[in-house]
Amino acid sequence: MSEISRPLIATVTPNPAWDVTYEVPALVPGEVHRVTRVHRRLGGKGVNAARVLHAVGHDAVAIIPGPDGLAAEAGLPEASPDAPTDQASHAASPWLACDVVPGLPVIRQTLVVQGNDGITTSLWEPGSTAGHGTGSALSDRVAAWLGPRGLARGLVVSGSLPPGLDARLPARLAALAVGAGVPAVIDTSGEGLRHAASAPGVVLTPNAAELGQLTGRDCHDLAEATSAARSVLAGGPEAVVVTLGADGLVAVTRNGAWHGRLAESLEGNPTGAGDAAAAALIAGLAAAADWPRIVASAVATSAAAVLSPIAGDVAPADVARLSQHVIVREVA
Repeated sequence: MSEISRPLIATVTPNPAWDVTYEVPALVPGEVHRVTRVHRRLGGKGVNAARVLHAVGHDAVAIIPGPDGLAAEAGLPEASPDAPTDQASHAASPWLACDVVPGLPVIRQTLVVQGNDGITTSLWEPGSTAGHGTGSALSDRVAAWLGPRGLARGLVVSGSLPPGLDARLPARLAALAVGAGVPAVIDTSGEGLRHAASAPGVVLTPNAAELGQLTGRDCHDLAEATSAARSVLAGGPEAVVVTLGADGLVAVTRNGAWHGRLAESLEGNPTGAGDAAAAALIAGLAAAADWPRIVASAVATSAAAVLSPIAGDVAPADVARLSQHVIVREVA
């Protein structure tokens, strides 16, 4: 592993899913539809972020709870902290692997219906109940990836929690990274986000609605979202990056705030755009980039995800092209 110059990024998806995307001309309630294309693959927010990281040239491992044989069924190589993957010996090629810990007997499905008219409809199953000890198993595995050999140089904890897992788990996992001197991004909601807001040193990535729920404040525009994010910093996070849909995102830190957006809006599939933003954030943090550069990368990468019908897909050429059209400015 020491031969590899690219930093390894680890992601954790407590509630993974089989992502199923149906492409249809248009979704009309009450009507029969002929599906033009079907996409099915293992996903969930952290897995999607790992796929994006790999697509843009980073080594990534997706840590997930699941049944035996899940990695093989998903067509992904298996990895462990002691034996990352056979691909690791090929330093010229970024690698993506899966590290499955016991915990979920069945993997849920998320169904996305993508119309040619640009309208996307999603149906998300809640997930099966996690087995006893799943949270501890995930914590132990993350700790192993972080050290003592220090393989992971960044951590993303993303998505919902299945029944049976403590809502404090994302904050605890991120605290392991911060304690090891490794940047950590938490992309969750509800009770998980509330606990994460008290975790020192982490970076939170709520959308405007999730931030509004957390703070009890209106987040209808950039100014309101920036103000609400600043109120969260008092709890300990290093930064709060609020995704604002077509209006881009704003990164709020103790040293300033930066708003980034595309010069023109895009049409496409927004599913996975937030995951792509989280991937770009952790890549920038792992590289110790400055915040304006991190914001610009996150906007371009999330926009590239909108152009793909499948969550977790970005084309590096799209990221590079869209980077030329990102506007970043410091906000008061």
